[in-house]
Amino acid sequence: MLPGFFDAIFNGISIGAVLLIAALGLAIVFGLMGVINMAHGELMMLGAYTTFVVQNASKQLGGVWFETYIFFALIFAFLLTACVGLILERGVIRYLYGRPLETLLATWGVSLILQQFVRSVNWVLVIGIALFCLLFFGGLWILNSRTNFGRVRNWIVSVILLLSVSVAIAIGNVLGLTYNLAVTQPWFGSQNVDVTAPTWLRGGISLSGVQLPYARLFIIALTVICVAGIYLFLQRSIWGLRIRAVTQNRSMSACLGIPTQKVDAVTFALGSGLAGVAGCAISLLGSVGPNTGQNYIVDTFMVVVLGGVGNLFGTIVAALGIGTVNFLIGSGTLALSLAPIKPLADFFTFFATTSMAKVMVFALIILFLQWKPGGIFPQKGRTVDV
Repeated sequence: MLPGFFDAIFNGISIGAVLLIAALGLAIVFGLMGVINMAHGELMMLGAYTTFVVQNASKQLGGVWFETYIFFALIFAFLLTACVGLILERGVIRYLYGRPLETLLATWGVSLILQQFVRSVNWVLVIGIALFCLLFFGGLWILNSRTNFGRVRNWIVSVILLLSVSVAIAIGNVLGLTYNLAVTQPWFGSQNVDVTAPTWLRGGISLSGVQLPYARLFIIALTVICVAGIYLFLQRSIWGLRIRAVTQNRSMSACLGIPTQKVDAVTFALGSGLAGVAGCAISLLGSVGPNTGQNYIVDTFMVVVLGGVGNLFGTIVAALGIGTVNFLIGSGTLALSLAPIKPLADFFTFFATTSMAKVMVFALIILFLQWKPGGIFPQKGRTVDV
């Protein structure tokens, strides 16, 4: 029984490691800007699909390229999701600061758009989106570099948006028909796709009867590197100092000359990039689909709230705790270990499924927050609402 119990703990820790990578970015964003980003799970999904694309490209090259593709996938996943997060912050969220409900609804809409994007993306759609971004954000840049237009500025932005959408759709359709791209099948579709791990990540080692898969060990090592990197970034870099200052007191930071809007953009891009890295790790645990992010977003928010908003150490404790408890209950390991105590064993057997385990963990977190509303390690210092 002991090897099985420790094996379940190890698997739970590896799941908690994925939650931790995803929650790191969410904790920073939520703590700094108070933004409830419902599209965070879809950013993880984009990172997982980026890994799939990089894997397919490396298979064509073969040899050492396939054996090392996971490292390139991590870099591309971080960069892609960071860019998507930056566009999201600049294009949507920056206009909704101080309105949490509207931010929640807007990012939820973005999450639905990203899910449908993955299901239907092809060359025509990519061309249209690229043209729209070029026209719309180029127009905004030109508008911001000119004289302030005052009251008519919002009308001008609306016209630029309408023209950008119209031109992008028209040119995308023309190019699609000209080069016969309109009949191209979606790149991914709605079905799940599988990522094949490199040879050196297959198999595992046995330690005192406990099987430790190389893929899960790699995820745990990746999590340690990400946590150390974020800690050093926040504590030793200029931008990290600015992020911590704005988190503590936004108004005072602005008075001291810190560009709070740039800090928001950098923070959101960093958090989104970490979501992409988490998506890359998720792809090593199972198949990837358009709804992959929805399986993790609730747990990720629970990690942030339980650990304490903006607290790095609390996020670590909460992520590992939630991942481990979820797996122990959902796999039936806890019920099996309590077999001598029949009432408890029967109780935990009832929750011995993935969905029911989530329900129980969620209920336990609610009870805990009634006792400590600020989480395990509540935020200290003078904070100001965004």
